[in-house]
Amino acid sequence: MKIIAYGIRDDETPYLEEWATRHPEVSVAKETELLDETSVAKTAGYDGVVAYQQKPYTATVLDRLASNGVKVLSLRNVGVDNIDRQAVKRNHLRVTNVPAYSPAAIAELAVTDMMRLLRHSKRFESKQRQGDLTWAPDIAEEMNQQTVGIYATGRIGRTVVQIVQGFGARVIAYDPYPNAELQKAGIYVETPDELFAQSDILTLHAPALAANDHLIDDEAIAKMKPGIKIINAARGSLIDTDALIRGLDSGQVSGAALDVYEDEVGIFNTKFANFDAIPDDRLKNLMQRDNVLVTPHVAFYTKVAVKNMVQYALDANLSILTTGASDKEVQL
Repeated sequence: MKIIAYGIRDDETPYLEEWATRHPEVSVAKETELLDETSVAKTAGYDGVVAYQQKPYTATVLDRLASNGVKVLSLRNVGVDNIDRQAVKRNHLRVTNVPAYSPAAIAELAVTDMMRLLRHSKRFESKQRQGDLTWAPDIAEEMNQQTVGIYATGRIGRTVVQIVQGFGARVIAYDPYPNAELQKAGIYVETPDELFAQSDILTLHAPALAANDHLIDDEAIAKMKPGIKIINAARGSLIDTDALIRGLDSGQVSGAALDVYEDEVGIFNTKFANFDAIPDDRLKNLMQRDNVLVTPHVAFYTKVAVKNMVQYALDANLSILTTGASDKEVQL
């Protein structure tokens, strides 16, 4: 059995090697480059491919995988929106993802960002760089006094519920497919509008479905509680960036924390010569604000999550190759 893993970073290598040691019956090849129209040539003779990237899995790539004899494509991430679905079906490829590599990793960053916004930490850091060690006027708010609204209560959303309840915050949530346990606890509101109107802090944990595109737009922001703080550690497409900027400018939105951004591909996880060299004026606008936190899609980036992403993807790939089934298979 032969599997080739693309885009393997230095921090992933130990987990790949650990898995390979446990599975001597499998030949695992490590590639540092991403899977694309050029590098796909290296898949000849392999049964399975493991990959993680923001670049699209195009029809050209998927056709070549199939012609090279690859049967399974296993993603080390959740999202499958960058895969050409018709090419998958046409080539009878099997696709798996890692739907839950570490809900705590994402939830903990979301809550950390809430606390940073409440405590004005970015403002204090900015003041200190100027030699200003005064307190006022940046008086903080306490989490135990907040109503935290959670949009979508999958694994990550439910973990956020547990964490913020530990702080004593009031928690409300909206999900078109309610969780039975949370529903019994009575935390759901009936509509997104109710969630927007009641929340002091709104945190998004919905998938990047077409129905969720620009979920947060001018109309939604206008319905929100004045001074709301918005957290997005889910998908960049959930927020209309221009609408968010307008909300910040007006004060309707008092703060935001973005670990994802709708135009992040080619920008996040890239080292530019300096701040001015970042080729996105809207992103730079947000980054320069003391009430906006931007992290380059790092919520997943913990040791636990990275290990699970690598090893769960390899497990799923091998499972389909040897048994014909995996609980992580995605139907496209």
